[in-house]
Amino acid sequence: MITKKIRVYGIVQGVGFRPTVSRHAAAAGITGSVCNKGPYVEIFAQGEEKCVKDFLERLEKQPPKRAAILKINTEDVKEEEYGKFNDFQIIESEKTKGEIFVSPDIAICEECKKELYDPKDRRYLHPFINCTCCGPRLTILDALPYDRERTSMKEFPMCPDCASEYEDPATRRYDAQPVCCNDCGPEVYLTGREERGRAAIIATRKMIHDGGIVAIKGIGGFHLCCDATNEEAVQRLRTLKNRPAKPFAVMARDVEAVKQECLVNEVQEEILDGHQKPILLLEKRKKSADSTGLCKSVAPGNPKVGVMLPYAPVQMLLFQYDDGIQMPDFLVMTSGNISGAPICRDDKEAVEELSHLCDLILSHDRKIRIRADDSVMDFYKGEPYMIRRSRGYAPLPTMVTMPWKGQVLAAGGELKNTFCIGVDGRFYLSPYVGDLEDLRTVKALQETIHRFETLLEVEPEVAACDLHPKYNSTVVAEELGLPVVKIQHHYAHILSCMAENDRKEQVIGVAFDGTGYGTDGTIWGGELLLADYHGFERMGSIEPFLQIGGDISAKEGWRIAVSLIYQQTQDKEQTMEIVKKLNLCSEPECKVLLAMADRKMNAVTSTSAGRLFDAVSAILGIRTKSTFEGEASMALEFAAEAYEKEIWEIDEPADGESGPDEEKKEPEDRLIMQTGSLIKYLTEKKTEGIQAEKLAYIFHQKLADLIICGCRKIRKKTKCNCVALSGGVFQNRLLLRMVEEGLEKEHFTVLRHHLIPANDGGIALGQAAYAMQYIQEGK
Repeated sequence: MITKKIRVYGIVQGVGFRPTVSRHAAAAGITGSVCNKGPYVEIFAQGEEKCVKDFLERLEKQPPKRAAILKINTEDVKEEEYGKFNDFQIIESEKTKGEIFVSPDIAICEECKKELYDPKDRRYLHPFINCTCCGPRLTILDALPYDRERTSMKEFPMCPDCASEYEDPATRRYDAQPVCCNDCGPEVYLTGREERGRAAIIATRKMIHDGGIVAIKGIGGFHLCCDATNEEAVQRLRTLKNRPAKPFAVMARDVEAVKQECLVNEVQEEILDGHQKPILLLEKRKKSADSTGLCKSVAPGNPKVGVMLPYAPVQMLLFQYDDGIQMPDFLVMTSGNISGAPICRDDKEAVEELSHLCDLILSHDRKIRIRADDSVMDFYKGEPYMIRRSRGYAPLPTMVTMPWKGQVLAAGGELKNTFCIGVDGRFYLSPYVGDLEDLRTVKALQETIHRFETLLEVEPEVAACDLHPKYNSTVVAEELGLPVVKIQHHYAHILSCMAENDRKEQVIGVAFDGTGYGTDGTIWGGELLLADYHGFERMGSIEPFLQIGGDISAKEGWRIAVSLIYQQTQDKEQTMEIVKKLNLCSEPECKVLLAMADRKMNAVTSTSAGRLFDAVSAILGIRTKSTFEGEASMALEFAAEAYEKEIWEIDEPADGESGPDEEKKEPEDRLIMQTGSLIKYLTEKKTEGIQAEKLAYIFHQKLADLIICGCRKIRKKTKCNCVALSGGVFQNRLLLRMVEEGLEKEHFTVLRHHLIPANDGGIALGQAAYAMQYIQEGK
């Protein structure tokens, strides 16, 4: 007879770990106990040596479906220390200090789906059905260890039948904390109306069927929902939400429905129907003019559409219910918020912010503790490429093997905000918070930071934030009462890519995005950096230009286009003539802009790659203005991709017109990628009548060449052979592929993002990594 003490670390909270351990113990014929300690699960296994060995094998090879075991520590203990175990017991959770891993929310499992639609099952059509394999986790959690009394389910005492399942090791709901049924669980209802339960669901389905809009409370917040096959309904939602063109996410009935509308490969299907169920950006199928399905205004002018499958039981009931109403296969399912504000999570917020956007509000009485917007995922070379990391993925930590010790908090960026808590080599990136221009989002950030500090039991030593003095994220960090470390925006981007790839050594960082505050007080955004965790050097950038018009210039690419053309011609009359030919703006608008340029009025020096894309989009007549962030740049990418599909070879620009090897040195000896020459070439060719799609492709190709050539020159100077690609511009998969493949041909090691977004949703990880190195050095 031997006794072993086993500690299992990883995602072991809220995934049915203890019940699984109990079943394995019974199968292996051992006695002992299992206890949830918070950071880990502690097991005592007592029995014959071969039985204990069998038990350990089962533990390693057959963990719960949703668990993620990171390590198992095993030690022999003497029987007299703990006594003889007569049976195997799940004992009361005990709180202890140590490594903490919190499970994200988990989409409804196949077994619960079957029960949901089984008229003989006592949870038939129950909107909150769940088990140890699925259901809410992070969004209902107050504190660890994960037990019912530390979740928002504590307000719903179990009925005798649920309690019996909860306590029976033979059931799927053994120790499932959110377990409930139609008799004892939460209830759905329509706010401001009498309908509850079944009546509320039928009224919701009828409203959607009839072309109405309904706000629906899910797991991590509210969605705004309408029939995605009804052009009139979708257009009305666009008008009410003041969202003329930004794509809407849609929820599909099932995988088969998705395949009718989109191209889906095996990897995509596995994720689409997996337990995380993010929104996947999938390529639309080419359809005949008379085909039904998704209406055009769901994602106008976009070759892709964002699709997800139902992940909460209440969402499944929208598609299928026993009321005879025929529902469409697709529903618009967009975040329930006012533009810029965080997703609504309770009735008060929904009534105040969404009432004017919808006809009904379907809510429920299970409180959401932490907001969790839907994750958004693209694909690159057959692998997931994260755009927004939130529900289903946060707060799983990024693990870094640096020998760091300490606790830090990073406040993240101003747009697409997420924050990050670092504990030693583990970095917990939060769910998506939103854009901090809205004070409601700032409040949500502060509240979520506090809740995460409680959950993860941390007391950060320093707070990290962006260098920009006026960012609200900077203000939040400064108000925490901690020493503050400020990190340059693009340096943080590169560090986030390094941390995700667990890179310890120096890299050449290519950081291309819209806007970041530079160390020289100008706007950066097309940067070549030499970076490691200790610091960075700015080695190069795209050619600086005047960004005229303040914030409006980020939305009106024609302004940047006029500025760039003027920079090339240095002549007002010639500029006016080109602007007129390209139909960029009116003559009075052009005159005002040129006068502002001469006087440097409301103008800043910029190397923003994002604004360069906007300008090229305007010059080529693709988009002169954007109604949402990135619209003009995306349209430029789509035009280039459409051209690439048509051709195999491309005519090179004439020698010297946009050659990538024309870099010249500025006084500070910085490498300048000659994007001005490229603008000159594109302008000339467009006025000659060359196809816009072809020129869009040439722009991508030549910009990639400039980046590769810049990296080559930096390698020659520094002997650094590893390049990290980060920043929102690298959401552009065409540019990413051209740069990555070009660098690999030059024998560079290339790091890119995978499950951490390349955009500002990932920079908190880079900030936290720098702060962790900072406290090691005792600065």
